[in-house]
Amino acid sequence: MVERARSHGRRSIRASAVPKSLMDEPGPLAGVWTARVLTLYPEMFPGTLGQALLGRALAAELWSLDVRDIRAHGLGRHRSVDDTPAGGGPGMVLRPDVIDAALTDAAPRRGADWPVLALSPRGRPFNQAMARDLARRDGVTLLCGRFEGIDARVIEARGIAEVSVGDFVLSGGEIAAQALIEATVRLIPRVLGNAMSAVDESFSSGLLEHPHYTRPTDWDGRKIPEVLLSGHHGAIAAWRQAQSEAVTEERRPDLWRAYRKRGGDPVEGQKLSDAHTIADQGESKD
Repeated sequence: MVERARSHGRRSIRASAVPKSLMDEPGPLAGVWTARVLTLYPEMFPGTLGQALLGRALAAELWSLDVRDIRAHGLGRHRSVDDTPAGGGPGMVLRPDVIDAALTDAAPRRGADWPVLALSPRGRPFNQAMARDLARRDGVTLLCGRFEGIDARVIEARGIAEVSVGDFVLSGGEIAAQALIEATVRLIPRVLGNAMSAVDESFSSGLLEHPHYTRPTDWDGRKIPEVLLSGHHGAIAAWRQAQSEAVTEERRPDLWRAYRKRGGDPVEGQKLSDAHTIADQGESKD
């Protein structure tokens, strides 16, 4: 028997291709930003998303997590979801008919501002600008791949955007999905205790964040910079800005180039940074 999706709070009613029991746990929250995750391993959720700040926000119904088991749409007695790659090669590929059925069952309500993303190392790099954009939507559906990937035909047919969290390969999209969800949920109103926390973080202004310090003032012969103890807010802000610029120029030349060109627009700067990163990756492969 397939385990039902785990969610919390007010039930959102909609049609489904898979019969539902009225005795199952509550479905996704109505009117709350929702992360809908399609995975072969629903037991991996909420994982880190159920802990600390995000876990408290989930319990407080500031956002909703709706996890769906792809295998519920598998074929035959064994609920098969994959097959061998066309043209040969190692591994298995998730079938388009299975994924299409899972997406149909997980479709959001009509008229919802609700993108569908597939986690994939071949996707567009995920960044803070994308997180801000997703946080303004009604929700997002995240398709977690496994094995060698997902049949490209269902990606193309449904116009699904592929997104990558970095230039490395994982065994599946579940960890990447959790990273994407956390980056997005933190930007939802009231999730962070201090709204300014998200404003001052790395990438929010197109720069990496300045270093932080706290007590003790002198630790192992290393002292907090005097300016931070001065109480002079203008001098502190200038020091932090200079530190952000210095660390960005040193560690992320792509962000630094974008910052110098953007003229004060962090969103445009992020777009320029993405363009530089993609161009650099292309040059490295030639």
